[in-house]
This record gives sequence, structure tokens and C-alpha cells, in this order.
Amino acid sequence: MTDSNSDEFDPTAPDQREIGREMVDDSTGLGSVMAHVYRGEIDRVGTWRERLDETTTWAVTLMAAILTWAFSSPDNPHYILLVGILIVTIFLGIEARRYRDYDVFRSRARIIQENLFANALDPSQGVESHDWRAELSRDYRRPTLKVSVYEALANRLQRVYLALLSVLLVAWVFRITAFAPRQDWLTTAEIARIPGIAVVAVVGVFYVVLLGVTFWPHERHAKGEFREGDPDDWKENR
Repeated sequence: MTDSNSDEFDPTAPDQREIGREMVDDSTGLGSVMAHVYRGEIDRVGTWRERLDETTTWAVTLMAAILTWAFSSPDNPHYILLVGILIVTIFLGIEARRYRDYDVFRSRARIIQENLFANALDPSQGVESHDWRAELSRDYRRPTLKVSVYEALANRLQRVYLALLSVLLVAWVFRITAFAPRQDWLTTAEIARIPGIAVVAVVGVFYVVLLGVTFWPHERHAKGEFREGDPDDWKENR
């Protein structure tokens, strides 16, 4: 009995190299394939959105625990609040990294929404990007992050973390001033052999940097679509 070569796979064969083209021939259609692709991208967007929320939840939970313990007794050291600031900053870094990954899949979903589905609903408006299929293909071939670390940090600070860190700052200032009225606040701010003026200076510089990252003008790469337009326009155009 002779072996048959009919089951052998040759990746260089023309029919194998064009297998992707056959998926969108006249019998199946690009729309059918893109519907499955879109469902997959939306699922990824939801997964990464949940991861962002989980990071925020942990940051708020730990911050609440630290605030409770810091003010439960006058004998508890004030620097536990500075530890809280450090921990929340670490969560900020984690969430910024997760936001960059989340934006990859969100941007793909938006490309499909605004160029395929929107055009299908109202072809008179045309597509947002005439080479959207090539753009999406390039991103599937070589996925790339769409926003920088700086922009991701600024986004998460504006949305969540600047408020959390501000609460901790106010709590720390209150802890070394009004909560310890019998001592000079610079003396209260001391940590071991580190003078209070040095501690206050480091904290002040840290928050100046945070404000700079949050509000310093920079070129946006994320679309920021929900920040555009007037909400009343939706009611007027219905």
C-alpha cells in the first residue's frame, strides 16, 4: 500500500496562502466575518474595562482602610497616610498600563462601528476613514499601543486618581496640623531623622508633578469622543 500525500499541509501552496481571502468571498461576505470579529473585540473591551474597575476598587478600599486606621488614635504615625499615597500611586501606574491595553481593543471596536455599522445604517454620510480596512488589517498583523504612558497617566488622574490622592493629601495635612494641635506642624511632619521641612518639600514636589501631568497641555492620541459636542444636540436631533 502506498502512502497518500493528499492530507499533507503545504503552507506555501497558493490555495493555503489565500485561505483568508476565501473567508470573505461572495458566499460568506465581509459583513458576516466582521460581525464575529466585532463581538470578539467588544468582549475584550468589556474584560479590560472590568480590570480597570478592579484596580480602582482596590485603590479605594485600601485608601479607606488607611484613613480609618490613621485617625483611629492620636498615637498612630502620620506617615501611614504617605504610605497610602505611595500605594495609590502604584495603583495609578497599574491602571495606566491597563488603560493602554484597553484602548487597543476599544479603538478597533470604534473603527468597525464608525466605518462599517454607521455606514450601513446611513450610507449617505460615507465612512470616516477610506482606508479603515487596511488600517485594521495592519493592527491585526502588528498590534500597537495607541496612547503613550504620559497620556494614560493623565487620563486616569483626571478621571479617578487625582481626586483620591487629593483626599489623602488633605487627610495628611489635617493629621499633622489640626489633629496634633500641641505640636508645631513641621515637628509633627518629621519621620524618624528626616526633618519635617524635607518631608513637606518632597510631598509638595510630588503633587506639583501630579498636577503637571494632569493638566499640562499635550497632544491627545485617544479620540476622547465623549468629550465632544453638546448633550442637548441629541435631544434636538431626535
